[in-house]
Amino acid sequence: AVFEVFARHLPPGRRYGVVAGTARLLDAIAEFCFGPQELSFLKANAIVSSETLDWLEAYRFSGTIRGYAEGDLYFPGSPILSVEGEFQEAVVLETLILSVLNYDTAVASAASRMVQAADSRPLIEMGARRASERSAVAAARAAFDIGAWSRTSGKDRATLLLRVADLIDRDRAAIARQEVLESGKPITQAMAEIEGAADIWRYAAALARTLHGDSHNSLGPDMLGLVLKEPIGVVSLITPWNFPFLIISQKLPFALAAGCTAGVKPSELTPGTTVMLGKLLAEAGLHDGVVNIVLGYGEPVGAVLSSDPRVDMVSFTGSTAVGKRISAAASATLKKVSLELGGKNPQVIFPDADLDQAADAIAFGVYFNAGECCNAGSRIIVHESVAAALVEKITVLSRRVPFGDPLDPRTQVGAIISPEHLAKIDAYVRGAVAAGARLALGGAALDVGGLGAQFYQPTIVTDVRPEMEIAREEVFGPVLSVLTFRTADEAIQLANDAAYGLSAGVWSSDLSTCLDFMRRVRAGTVWTNTWMDGFAELPFGGFKQSGQGRELGRYGLEEFLEIKTVQMRIGQTRGAWVA
Repeated sequence: AVFEVFARHLPPGRRYGVVAGTARLLDAIAEFCFGPQELSFLKANAIVSSETLDWLEAYRFSGTIRGYAEGDLYFPGSPILSVEGEFQEAVVLETLILSVLNYDTAVASAASRMVQAADSRPLIEMGARRASERSAVAAARAAFDIGAWSRTSGKDRATLLLRVADLIDRDRAAIARQEVLESGKPITQAMAEIEGAADIWRYAAALARTLHGDSHNSLGPDMLGLVLKEPIGVVSLITPWNFPFLIISQKLPFALAAGCTAGVKPSELTPGTTVMLGKLLAEAGLHDGVVNIVLGYGEPVGAVLSSDPRVDMVSFTGSTAVGKRISAAASATLKKVSLELGGKNPQVIFPDADLDQAADAIAFGVYFNAGECCNAGSRIIVHESVAAALVEKITVLSRRVPFGDPLDPRTQVGAIISPEHLAKIDAYVRGAVAAGARLALGGAALDVGGLGAQFYQPTIVTDVRPEMEIAREEVFGPVLSVLTFRTADEAIQLANDAAYGLSAGVWSSDLSTCLDFMRRVRAGTVWTNTWMDGFAELPFGGFKQSGQGRELGRYGLEEFLEIKTVQMRIGQTRGAWVA
């Protein structure tokens, strides 16, 4: 989208190719053919540095960049990564600043789209070759087997993780801005997420120094039993587009704290901040080959990282459908799979609840990150005696939530990730209305002045029945479904009546009501009289088709460990088996 703005100023009839939406134009560029007129435009508008312009001048007819092609392995910053025995230089271009030519609005929501040529073929197909993905796995495997990282002390691992946390804090503004430009989320939210990510790195550093197993000294005078916890090995970390920096920070520091090596694939829509993290890892002094970042699509990059027999574990966050495919790919080698998947998260509001507090938390839960959140409180189950009053309160608050320019610090809800996803959200809403539900608010795209219509109105759908798609499927947008109940048993039945079990909430002034709900609801996280609070110390994950395994907390570290039993006989006390 940014490139299209840029291209309006370039001569017609030429083919141009960039990977848009990353922090830098990296070595993944397969075609980069700027001519003299284009270079003059770049110089006149000061879009890139003179050093970069010199590089473009020298290489504009080469077709590829120093042997790099689409999807190639990239560990950013400097030639530090050995790929199958050869050091390759990473050619780093200046950022093609996404706010040039003023802040064009597609930047906020679709900056990661790849530009297509006049013949409608993508100029760059990242991850088109399997060689680079397999090189990433090979580098991670070699680094683990050598033991330069896996055998380091907990103190040394913790020291590096703390250094990375400090670098994240230092670059917080730049990382947050990149996240905004790729995902469309508000800058204030992005800043808070990056701050929270640094805190997770520090927490993982603390865990690195407390790793321990068990001993059994009661097996007899001549036996000693040990239970060791060891790094599982090479892990593939595959992350989504909605919280790219935060979610890699819920995986990678725990894997590193355990002593694992990793191949990392960010979403093709939002790869920039993961690449920036790679640079910080290099600056912090991480050993070569410990973390290997591969840019590309799920096929073939994600498929290779999920199926390669040299990979010991896959950790994936994303949709349930893709999670099932990853499990199938991993099953051939029986590798461990950790999945954090979708959710259709209920909040149950009893008649004795504080409706003002509940209304505000519900608004937050459904509109945060434009509803593009696995933890979104996308359906409420409210007692019929207070349903009308609560919906009215939520509606009033919804009208006050500032939707708009993601770079405006006052904005609380930004753009939808893509036009295709916006159309999907709208289809759910229209389907619900056609099935008999009623729109209490919203229900259409939102045109934000000067920024276009890649936003969706705050939407409240009432008269929803349990069998409707909008009550059962993950909409992933700023859309609230309202159901009602009469008895506590009915509320529990409705809350559990979904394929998902990621999170749930209950609102009541009666502690017994809250405890009963907490014990009976099938969800990995339960909030009582609040919604979507989060702490690095507490594990996160789901029941049913919301996934398997846990992230965060000490359980997040345990995911990346294997258990080894050691039985030691002391002295020559073993009796002969053969007479």
